[in-house]
Amino acid sequence: MDLPLEWLIALLVGVFGINYLLVRRNLKYGHQWPGPPAFPLIGCYYLYFNKSPEDVLAFVHGLKAKYGKLFCVWIGTRLALFCTNTRDSETVLSSPKLIRKSELYKFLVPWLGNGLLLSTDQKWFNKRKIITPAFHFKILEQFIEVFNRQSSILVRKLRPEANGQLVNIYPYVTLAALDIICETAMGTAINAQTDAESKYVKAVTELSYLLAGRFVKVWQRSDFLFNLSPDKRRQDKVIKVLHNFTANIIRSRRQELIAHGEAGIIGDDSIGSKKKMAFLDVLLQATVDGRPLTDKEIQEEVDTFTFEGHDTTTIAISFTLLLLARHQDVQDKVYKEITEIMGTDLDASATYRNLQDMKYLEMVIKESLRLYPPVPIIGRKFTDKTEINGKTVPENSNFNLGIILMHRDPTLFESPEKFDPERFNPERTMEQTSPYAYIPFSAGPRNCIGQKFAMLELKSTLSKVIRHYRLTVAGPEPKLVVQLTLKPKDGLEIGFVPRV
Repeated sequence: MDLPLEWLIALLVGVFGINYLLVRRNLKYGHQWPGPPAFPLIGCYYLYFNKSPEDVLAFVHGLKAKYGKLFCVWIGTRLALFCTNTRDSETVLSSPKLIRKSELYKFLVPWLGNGLLLSTDQKWFNKRKIITPAFHFKILEQFIEVFNRQSSILVRKLRPEANGQLVNIYPYVTLAALDIICETAMGTAINAQTDAESKYVKAVTELSYLLAGRFVKVWQRSDFLFNLSPDKRRQDKVIKVLHNFTANIIRSRRQELIAHGEAGIIGDDSIGSKKKMAFLDVLLQATVDGRPLTDKEIQEEVDTFTFEGHDTTTIAISFTLLLLARHQDVQDKVYKEITEIMGTDLDASATYRNLQDMKYLEMVIKESLRLYPPVPIIGRKFTDKTEINGKTVPENSNFNLGIILMHRDPTLFESPEKFDPERFNPERTMEQTSPYAYIPFSAGPRNCIGQKFAMLELKSTLSKVIRHYRLTVAGPEPKLVVQLTLKPKDGLEIGFVPRV
């Protein structure tokens, strides 16, 4: 039955009235920054409703060009700032109070729970304090053997493709990174590179696909609509597989610790080699206010480490290989440095000292991270009124920082689109004047806790590949997809041949 016209008018007046009441206290603040016009209820949704993830970079770049390095948009009835200047970035990132992640991270909660990535306030500070010892150099040094072994498997898996023809290397690197992160996090090999039928590996792959879908399908960003979809049931199923896997490992390692004490974890194993202190083992021996962590608390951190560790390093390794394939002169310098340090014996394993000595390779990695930061945009949510550069940001606003746009800003980097590892030569004066101009691992109190681990893994894997293969050709520039991380939409192609 059709509503009478006066009822329809009353309904519209009521809806717009409620919308006004919801946003009126924030309207005066929104006028402080430039930005596209917003409409009642929908805000600026009209601008990007039909945008796909590969449109995101061009979209925000266009807004930046039109409105400047700090502009605002309305996400429905909520204010959001988008920043690409170092001054305001430093204000937010250096603050010990502004550490709450933005709302897009909520997609990860069913898998990661309240782990370090998603926790906030005092709970986050406690977790950070507990986890920091896991990245002491003595523990990191133990992981080198894992890096060497898994990267050796990677180069063997690449061998059949080493004919100079273009091949999508992204899936190979993904499985290698997953093997590395799971073994170092849980002390257990999942054999992702050799066991294509692994339930855990399949679950990680499918969950990554489902999470990406929530970015592509705008309507699924609503929890209500997502919960009605078949994808929700699929997500629940794969998360159950992941949680059961880590829960079983945690129970087993805890029982071992109870039965044998610390020697049960770091003592000699059955084949005579010393066991490695996995990330899980540090958590099993940690306490909060005198009590040990629960299995659920440990699982959240192990799952967080697995998620953060395999996706971001895959991106960094893959794009660095692409850049080396494009720039033969840089690749030659990298190979020369590696052989001077390691010699020409392909079976030789890199030591912690060897990796530390690979200074030019580190410059190459840093430049790759500048051009293709694995986390291209980071977000914070302000729960209280916050002052930025003398202007008040209302509570419940979001603050988004475009790292990839800052890294390619010509006012911060000369010829920013050029691949130039010498930017990071310690003997050369850095171009940028602010330490917040280059932040591939974020910055401030909430910076990436695993960045030293990541650099060692990147050096180990990249040096192994370059020792075995000459990268001869690069495919076209991949379409970049922005989700929580930066992805090549259709993979990433390079050609390579065995070194003589």
